[in-house]
Amino acid sequence: MKRKIIQIDQARCNGCGECIPNCPEGALQIVNGKACLVSDVFCDGLGACIKRCPQDAIRVIERKAESYDEEKVMANVIRCGTSAVAAHLQHLKDHNEDELYKRALDYLKSTEVVFDENISDGAPAGNTQSELRQWPVQLKLLNPQSEFFDNAHILVSADCVAHTYGAFHADFLKGKKLIVFCPKLDGAADEYIEKLAAIFASHNILSVTILRMEVPCCGGTAAITSRAIEKSGKPIPTRVITISLDGKIL
Repeated sequence: MKRKIIQIDQARCNGCGECIPNCPEGALQIVNGKACLVSDVFCDGLGACIKRCPQDAIRVIERKAESYDEEKVMANVIRCGTSAVAAHLQHLKDHNEDELYKRALDYLKSTEVVFDENISDGAPAGNTQSELRQWPVQLKLLNPQSEFFDNAHILVSADCVAHTYGAFHADFLKGKKLIVFCPKLDGAADEYIEKLAAIFASHNILSVTILRMEVPCCGGTAAITSRAIEKSGKPIPTRVITISLDGKIL
C-alpha cells in the first residue's frame, strides 16, 4: 500500500542520534553511524522525529510501504519500559489517533504488563529490586575481556542518569550489562574510545543503549560510544535516550 512514512537522507545524517528518543514507536536505530528506519511497520508517518534532527535529514514522504502495525509497535515499546509505553500512548493522544490508542491499550491488557495509563513520569511503583548483574560498572575499572559481555545487551550510561531517573533499574538496566562513565569529569575520552572498542570487538554484542542527560556536556556519552562502535568495525544496533533534568525521557 502507499502511505506516509519517514525518509532519512543518509548524506545529511551525521549519526548524532537526536531523533531516536523522539520516536515513540522505537522505529529508529543508529546503524553504521547513520540513523535508519528499523521496519516500515514501526513508523506511523506522523514525523515526531523530524523536529529533533539538527541536520534536517528527515522528512515525511509517500511511498509503497508495509502497513503500520500497532501491536508490533507495542511489543517493541514494552521492551523499553513503562516510560516508553507512556510516551507512545501520549504520542497517540496528541495526534488524536483514537483507534490506535484503543488498540495499544487492548494489547497491554492481553499481556502480563502492569501499566497505569495515568502514570507517565517514569516513577517506579512500590519497592524495586536491583537489576545489576555484574561488577564493576565504571569504565575505568572494566576488563574488556570479561566474559559477562558475551552475547550481551549493553547499557552505556552517563553516571548522573541513575540519580535522576527514578525507574533506572526497571526501565533501562534489566537484562543488560552496565557501563558507566562521565564524558566531562573523567577526562579520558581517547582511553574510553579504545576500551569500549575493545569490548565491542572482543564479544558478540547484541545491542547498545546509550543513556545521557540533556545537558550539552553529556553529548560526549553518545559521541564516545559511537566512535568506539565505529572503531570496532561491527554493525551493532544502537539507540540513544536523553533524560531531562527533572527525570523524564525527552
